[in-house]
Amino acid sequence: MPVQFVWVSSWYLTNADELQIKIAQGAKPGEGGELPSHKVDKIIATTRHSTPGVGLISPPPHHDIYSIEDLAQLIFDLKNANPSARISVKLVSEVGVGTIAAGVAKGHADNILISGASGGTGASPLTSIKHAGLPWELGIAETHQTLVMNDLRSRVRLQTDGQLKTGRDVAIACLLGAEEFGFATAPLITLGCIMMRKCHLNTCPVGIATQDPELRKKFTGNPDHVVTYLFMVAEECREIMARLGLSTINEMVGRCDMLEIDEAVNHWKAGSLDLTPILTPARKPHPDVQVYCTKTQDHGLDEVLDNQLIEKCRTAITEGTPVRLDMQIENIDRAFGTMLSHHVSKNWGAKGFAEDTIHIKCTGSAGQSVAAWLAHGVTIELEGDANDYAGKGLSGGRLVVYPPQESTFKPEENIIIGNVALYGAVHGEAYFRGRAAERFCVRNSGAHAVIEGVGDHGCEYMTGGRAVILGPTGRNFAAGMSGGVAYVHDPNDELLSNCNLEMVELEEVEDQADVDELKALIEKHLAYTGSEVAAHILENWKTTLSQFTKVMPVDYKRALREMAEEAQTTQPPAEVATSTDRI
Repeated sequence: MPVQFVWVSSWYLTNADELQIKIAQGAKPGEGGELPSHKVDKIIATTRHSTPGVGLISPPPHHDIYSIEDLAQLIFDLKNANPSARISVKLVSEVGVGTIAAGVAKGHADNILISGASGGTGASPLTSIKHAGLPWELGIAETHQTLVMNDLRSRVRLQTDGQLKTGRDVAIACLLGAEEFGFATAPLITLGCIMMRKCHLNTCPVGIATQDPELRKKFTGNPDHVVTYLFMVAEECREIMARLGLSTINEMVGRCDMLEIDEAVNHWKAGSLDLTPILTPARKPHPDVQVYCTKTQDHGLDEVLDNQLIEKCRTAITEGTPVRLDMQIENIDRAFGTMLSHHVSKNWGAKGFAEDTIHIKCTGSAGQSVAAWLAHGVTIELEGDANDYAGKGLSGGRLVVYPPQESTFKPEENIIIGNVALYGAVHGEAYFRGRAAERFCVRNSGAHAVIEGVGDHGCEYMTGGRAVILGPTGRNFAAGMSGGVAYVHDPNDELLSNCNLEMVELEEVEDQADVDELKALIEKHLAYTGSEVAAHILENWKTTLSQFTKVMPVDYKRALREMAEEAQTTQPPAEVATSTDRI
């Protein structure tokens, strides 16, 4: 279950067996992707917490991963969100991928996937399909050898993919170091795919890669065909294993000494190829080094503060009884509230339970990822400050952060939370008395947030929800923003120079529905945080309202208008007639 951390919720994560962090794609490494607006139907929009008819952008980088330490934090967050799921990290075949994989293994990933260049969908750019990436053989060989040399191979399972089709491909991959194998194109062909390479046009003639209901009727695939194909692949692999005198996959892993160069290949281009590095067995630093996965990663979940939370909130989790807690928190307490939310989602489903059933009042400095994937019905109130990733993937809960009562500084002039707050939030509320660092509300999909200033790249790639900024915005605000609305208090007219206007337009807050919504959010901010900024704005509402600017994505505005027109045309005849009579 690949996860790009742009639309997942606590419920989604709780029901997974494996969670994969896709760092890159083998067929187009270093590139992102875009789903055009005409393919974003109601089903896709609902799944991805966006708006029908509005295009979706998947940027090349993960904005919460800029180092191995960041990746290790994300792995830890995921493991808290679902302790029973296996955490996988997808890398691509490239020179030096072994070094990266060593860092991923040290970051406690359970599984590492090395993806080759020949896979990918028909929607991948032709230039990428032909010219980008490297064969999986090179990547899996280097990764296996590097992990063995550093005595890390026993910690992780290695997987590879990229046009594996036969039992021979599986055997070669295993002899080069892989334990697991990914198939995609070949099973699709068994389901009827004819490789038209037009997935992105919504015109798949066999009804596989399309949202067109008429074309989807042409789909004739049968799951039994996939089962039969994979049985045949396994049978061929077993025959090869028998010829080699091997009875298990574990015996095969890394036995590249059983591979030989085909002497029949006598082409001038192959004359200068030296495959010795690939076919040389990995060097062991000591005799006891294992060459396949024999250990389970220690994620340190037994030391997480949430273990205490879960015990104290047992009656709420099982019966829905309201619970109020006061706790001290330190910056070593990471992903606070995440494992608790997992148990709430597991017992109460996607909707969680009644609002504010669990209310946790914390004092201190919260570590990274406080309230990540916080479930509906859970409130975390923090008197202090928070590190990076606060409210990541917020899933219906409420996060409130304000400075200690005894603090003497002005909150609106100081940072109260770190970078990448509310990244991929899907639902819920967040109120911060103070400023955020960079990348606030990146890919917010539905949460409502109020803050008193943000750093650079605020509301980047946002697709839904509301963001109220009661202070400066930093540069490149709203870059790639395709949905949702941001209200910015801009008394000095600085937003125009800071905002990225490629996909949004700036409007005055005039519509009464917008005015009511904005005022209600600021009133909540005042009630939850005691903000002096909010109090001043509300006391002078007639004056300050004109100082707000509405940041509205162009496509989102068009989609809302079309949805409203569609709703009017689909009204029952009686209502239409009555409406006409009134006119």
